Amino acid sequence: MRIAVIGSGNVGSGLATVLSKAGFEVIIGARDVAKTTDIAKGLGPNISVATVKEAADKVRILFLAVPYAEAASALVQAGDLKDKVIVDVTNPLRPDSMGLTLGHTTSAAEEIQKRVPGARVVKAFNTVFAQIYTAGPRIHGTAVPVFIAGDDEAATREVDRIAAAAGFAPIIVGALELARYLEPLAGLNIVLGYGRGWGTAIAPMWLK
Repeated sequence: MRIAVIGSGNVGSGLATVLSKAGFEVIIGARDVAKTTDIAKGLGPNISVATVKEAADKVRILFLAVPYAEAASALVQAGDLKDKVIVDVTNPLRPDSMGLTLGHTTSAAEEIQKRVPGARVVKAFNTVFAQIYTAGPRIHGTAVPVFIAGDDEAATREVDRIAAAAGFAPIIVGALELARYLEPLAGLNIVLGYGRGWGTAIAPMWLK
């Protein structure tokens, strides 16, 4: 399966790495193709680089892995996204990363869905630090959870299968509006990792 990752920062590069290691063909959609091509050489097999539009045109599924403040611009660059599955990895963080700019009545995922009503937006992978993508989807032998929220059942199930194939422990939580819970959960993870000094080899999970 071919997947596009829109964004070449830590999160985008990390996702490209873990997905390529799982056997997916990955196209990184980037603003600076030449610079990103150099970065991609060290990320893993089956990774290529293209413009954002070229990457989006070649796939059915794309991961939106840019800062939320840049999401609207990236979606415009991607062009026609009708019927495509957009995996929203963004979090609406304040500049200091210690709070959210959206919440309670909406979420980044829901706002993205409004911008591309013809696409099928699924919230996922936003609670995982980029360093875990690079190091591998396990902490002390336990698969890192990936929480998934979406209104389109087929798209949600497809993201569930991708997460499992990449070695994560996918958990479908329900409708897209539940991203209102998942984005603050990512914020708490950041506070613990950076604010409290726990580091980036952590991930939220439930015991049952």
